Amino acid sequence: MAKPLVALSLLAGLACAGSSGDGSSPDRAPTPTPGPTAGYFPAEAVWYRDVSTASLDPQSAAVIAYLDRVGWGLGRMQVDFSIEVLTADASTPLRAFTPTEDHFRPDCDLDPVPVPPGGALEGEQGYECRGDGDCHLIAADRSRMKLFEMWRADIRGDSFRGGCLAVWDMTRVYPPTGRGEQCTSADAAGFPIAPLLFDADEVAAGRIDHAIRFILPNATIRAREYVHPATHGTRATSGPPDAPPYGARLRLRADYPLASLPNEAARTVARAMQRYGILLSDAGRVALTARSDRFTRAKWAGLLGALDLAAIRPRDFDMIAAGERIPLTNDCVR
Repeated sequence: MAKPLVALSLLAGLACAGSSGDGSSPDRAPTPTPGPTAGYFPAEAVWYRDVSTASLDPQSAAVIAYLDRVGWGLGRMQVDFSIEVLTADASTPLRAFTPTEDHFRPDCDLDPVPVPPGGALEGEQGYECRGDGDCHLIAADRSRMKLFEMWRADIRGDSFRGGCLAVWDMTRVYPPTGRGEQCTSADAAGFPIAPLLFDADEVAAGRIDHAIRFILPNATIRAREYVHPATHGTRATSGPPDAPPYGARLRLRADYPLASLPNEAARTVARAMQRYGILLSDAGRVALTARSDRFTRAKWAGLLGALDLAAIRPRDFDMIAAGERIPLTNDCVR
């Protein structure tokens, strides 16, 4: 994610390629304490909306044709398995942090953050941001019914430095303007991240009941425009008017041959794309983002591989009706 400054926006263009580089699932030790799987917000939230019969956007054909010409990042639909989602409760210590240059006001929050013992940042083995990646810190605290999502966190001993923090009220159905028009979050589009990640527990159970986060390179995201439910974009995007804008929701065609996919896990993800779609959330190279299996019961090994959805091309999607195109100003109003 990023805010108006071009240099920071370019850094955000690396978002969610993750420290794993090629998006492959690293080996991780099992843990007996899984994090939450789904249902972060009330059932009426936009992330859980069935769009299988939703009308197409007037620009759908043009957007899909453009995207099919340029392709997904890395030229294929690949899965990144690096983002962690941690579980916090009333006993989890809350820690204040020192905002960095990646923290923007009034977009970002300054609340103390729950830091569960034994947790980790995206792409890291612990809470130190050593790899210069996005280093998202995500913790769902059901005792407080809050979802804490921070971009570019770095905790070293008593020092806690952090970029943009978005604190989401999990009891609330947010309006189309989300946390605020023209406001960012820990993701460039202004979305929460956790509700859009699919995880190994969901896939092993054969059902994903929410939309899925997807990302594209900055050069193939429409410049200086977004659509709801996004509330933000970055000035690093440079795609033409036929490129998808931040907030675009693509739906896998109902006639896509699911039987052609290599395993049932891939078909489970594809069925979610048909029913709930995929939402353009951030910039980067690896198209789909799954949750790491470090804190889930099921594991990705032997379940779903990074390239098991590679046969799905942009031409296999439609863009559902997106409504008003909103010019990017980055003048956040909370």
